[in-house]
Amino acid sequence: MNKQKIPVIITAAITTIIIIIGFVLLMPVIGPRFLHPIMMGSEPLPANLDASSSRLSDDGLFQVSWSSDPTKVPLNQIHTWTLHVETPDGQPVENASVLVEGGMPQHGHGLPTNPQVTEYLGNGDYLVEGMRFQMTGFWEVKFVINSGEQSDSITFNVDIK
Repeated sequence: MNKQKIPVIITAAITTIIIIIGFVLLMPVIGPRFLHPIMMGSEPLPANLDASSSRLSDDGLFQVSWSSDPTKVPLNQIHTWTLHVETPDGQPVENASVLVEGGMPQHGHGLPTNPQVTEYLGNGDYLVEGMRFQMTGFWEVKFVINSGEQSDSITFNVDIK
């Protein structure tokens, strides 16, 4: 190999390694938007979609509401939700089994984490840990609630800004 080409090859290899390391270190900060512009999540909630944080479940068995900690749902940060479940007449639903799923229907992908109800807090409140939305836009968060012989689900529409 020509001795003049060796420094060029070494410089190119080192530059490539530095670029790769920089890309890997920046990905948690810039997220997938850098790779695919459509993933920027700028689409608003579809027209006439209920974006409330409290309403009756699909079959009307439970009145369900959620709140986030922090209050404003953060972008690309793990955070918690409190899910409140009560009967339509206002009685707290105690010790239910609650499953969590969701995603961005307009983008065709699920949540980037696997959030779970980790604790029953009492008075119909359930701690949901592991919530994270990695981009702005319209998200759905679905809860499947099983209490005794009753089972119902509810999907909340969330606009992350």
